[in-house]
Amino acid sequence: MTAQRNRSAERLTGIDVPLNGPTGRPRTTFAEPNQLRSHGPARIIALCNQKGGVGKTTTAISLGAALAGYGRRVLAVDFDPQGALSAGLGVAMHDVANIYDLMLGSVKDAHDAIQHTSTPNLDIIPANIDLSAAEVHLVNEVAREQILARVLRQVSGEYDVILIDCQPSLGLLTVNALTASHGVLIPLECEFFALRGVALLVETIDKVRDRLNPALELDGILATMYDSRTLHSREVLERVVETFGDRVFETVIGRTVKFPDASVSGTPITEFAPDHQAAVGYRQLARELISRGAIA
Repeated sequence: MTAQRNRSAERLTGIDVPLNGPTGRPRTTFAEPNQLRSHGPARIIALCNQKGGVGKTTTAISLGAALAGYGRRVLAVDFDPQGALSAGLGVAMHDVANIYDLMLGSVKDAHDAIQHTSTPNLDIIPANIDLSAAEVHLVNEVAREQILARVLRQVSGEYDVILIDCQPSLGLLTVNALTASHGVLIPLECEFFALRGVALLVETIDKVRDRLNPALELDGILATMYDSRTLHSREVLERVVETFGDRVFETVIGRTVKFPDASVSGTPITEFAPDHQAAVGYRQLARELISRGAIA
């Protein structure tokens, strides 16, 4: 049906409309989502990849802002000691209650650590370098893998989506994020060495599902930093689709200098450059997640 629509468009406009997207599958138009009549309980999604620099934080910021733009109440949780998510959303990181305080119990109420961002419907629990000590302090705690789940349980009824921006490792903090989550979104740079680590991450997800969180699902793999001009990018994306099939999102995020510009301004790309292809891509990803039923 999609191919027929594209062929019809070609006949009517005389424009060469590509039948397939970058993933090699027919292009799909994801409809604008309906507005929600009420909010919560939240679907908790961990953004994970043990390799750094693949677009986890960029995706957490941009997807969160896109979902917020569609009327979803979103809570972003900065779970990386580098605090890039907090900085990218322009919120205070120091001398405020943060996720480290909640994990250690020095702050009991998760509401005390939530900050509003400049984007309506998008809140954040920040992090800073203190979080790097959390694994050492938590290693002897009872049910240490479930601490984040207990923290988020306090506020999950007030949001539609909670996005956890994980650090680039498969340590105790990432296991906490996976144990607390309903789904996992894997941002994957279209580069060979990034591809090699995905099998290990999927294996970790399977172990957490078997031992700690039977409800955990792989919501999808998002190809990032894609450059259609290079054979390497195209081959990596082709290999990912061959391996993971429909678990790869149709949405593909291209490489652009707009992301660091938006980060410096502390503004999501959807607001910093709303008409840029990157912003269009993340709005499409939000619609795709909703159309897949991963998010209400």
